Amino acid sequence: MSTAANIATPASELNAERLRGLVGQAFFRPRDAADLGVNAYRLQGLVKGGTVERVGRGLYRWAAATTSEHYSLGAMCARVPGAIVCLLSALVVHRLGTQLPRELWMAIPHKARPPRVAEFPIRVIRFSSASLHYGVQDIAFEGVPARITSPARTVVDCFRFRRIVGKDVALEALREALRDRKASADEIWRAAEVCRAKSLVGPALEVLST
Repeated sequence: MSTAANIATPASELNAERLRGLVGQAFFRPRDAADLGVNAYRLQGLVKGGTVERVGRGLYRWAAATTSEHYSLGAMCARVPGAIVCLLSALVVHRLGTQLPRELWMAIPHKARPPRVAEFPIRVIRFSSASLHYGVQDIAFEGVPARITSPARTVVDCFRFRRIVGKDVALEALREALRDRKASADEIWRAAEVCRAKSLVGPALEVLST
């Protein structure tokens, strides 16, 4: 005689249960699912069942996951785990300036191969040596672990890459960072020292911090 205790749990429920370790992380890759015992075949079963959605090549998300203003950044960081959110995208996250970039700005090591991401437009910036570590903070977008340049570091980077983002953007970021106390003059100066950008940041910092 069968009882509720020995009724087999549907495979889809078992696979979803294995993925509970990713709950809170809206996006994940097939390798993330495989690490929890859900292979490609089982993952496709969850897609067909409506529990999981395929966002793009090699990227999935929970169908029931809520969407925040940083949805695209979460997807990018899930797809490119080693990326550092920087420049205009970092300004948006830190609420500095008035920029609304169409691209997602990410930094990678100087000699790294640029990632291929077809699902959304990205702008790749290359960092080297201390630039890869100083002023880089841990954060999460849509529950996805990520890294981002701090407010002070972001301001300095805007001066370093002023020919790309525009000098007006750099000045606006510096002005608002000081005004809104997102970063102190000392923090910005230290970041400029480490990134060898004192001559670029110094004159404007002296004027705006007095």
